[in-house]
Amino acid sequence: MNGSLALDSASLDDVREVPASMDAFLAAIERRAWRMAEIHLGNREDGMDAVQDAMLRLVRHYADKPPGEWTPLFWGILRRRIVDLQRRRKVRSIIVGWIGGGRDDDGDELPAWEPADDSPDPSARLQDSQAYGDIVVAVRKLPQRQREAFTLRIMEGLDVAETAAVMGCSDGSVKTHLSRAMHALRDQLEAWR
Repeated sequence: MNGSLALDSASLDDVREVPASMDAFLAAIERRAWRMAEIHLGNREDGMDAVQDAMLRLVRHYADKPPGEWTPLFWGILRRRIVDLQRRRKVRSIIVGWIGGGRDDDGDELPAWEPADDSPDPSARLQDSQAYGDIVVAVRKLPQRQREAFTLRIMEGLDVAETAAVMGCSDGSVKTHLSRAMHALRDQLEAWR
């Protein structure tokens, strides 16, 4: 398991290609975007809604932009949609608290996404599933800005400038948030090293 948790953002930057069409871009980014939204929101359905909304907004408002600009535009739209949903949840929970009664769904445990595993070894599949579950839990514990920097830089592979544009902050802030996230994740995931 040592090699599978190594987080190397430099190699991710080299792999990304400019998509041939908007459909190809959306097809390529859909699963990663959903995983990111699900990690941030903690709810599969809300994650799907956020991704679909971000995709629609990208197509409606930015389809005429050059394909090289779609990636940071999409992640910025998705990030804002996630923040909007988180704010609505907070307001809803405050109102439910004032009125009394009701139950907030945020605490419900939902089935976790399991990564594809072509390995015939059941113990390896179980270990991968457990590792992914632990990573998701650890990422969810990060403060919001650190979680955003980690998911955009490491999981999505955006470069520092693109991540800064998506997050609306400086390159230095991205590096600081990512560094803090990486230290926290290393501490939380020490058992998987």
